Amino acid sequence: PTEQRVRAGFGYVPQDHPVFARLTIRDNLAVGALTNKDSRAVDRVLEMFPKLGQRLDQIAGTLSGGERKMLAIGRAMLSEPSVLLLDEPTEGVWIGVIEEITDRLIALAKEIAVVIVEQHLDLALRVADHAFVLDRGRVALTGTADEVRNDPRLLQYLAP
Repeated sequence: PTEQRVRAGFGYVPQDHPVFARLTIRDNLAVGALTNKDSRAVDRVLEMFPKLGQRLDQIAGTLSGGERKMLAIGRAMLSEPSVLLLDEPTEGVWIGVIEEITDRLIALAKEIAVVIVEQHLDLALRVADHAFVLDRGRVALTGTADEVRNDPRLLQYLAP
């Protein structure tokens, strides 16, 4: 069950519908902070994603795709996970926001384990220490991010 996974230290950001669209940013964060005893936890999320702090009373469903992803990542971090699972964190996100999300994920990956399923190769390899390239559901390449980035076979999997 979800609550056991959260207690076990897993944070999850789904690909689709990552926020409670009818709630405000403030309320989405409050839901994420329900089990967090640290009164500064929400403040740290707002430091991570300052755009959210500028519009706490905005309905989450009116945010851009990138802002929704930021909110979902922030909300997941409020459970203080030791492992953060992200499913396509940049799908439908404007390139400028992708850079902001990438920078935050690089910082988070220094503190906790971050597992990303991502088609945006540059982001994935900038965040990752270790990478797996899947081809039709099977691991086709694996190694450090640099090894995978420099593997000549990578191109055959990206553009078969």
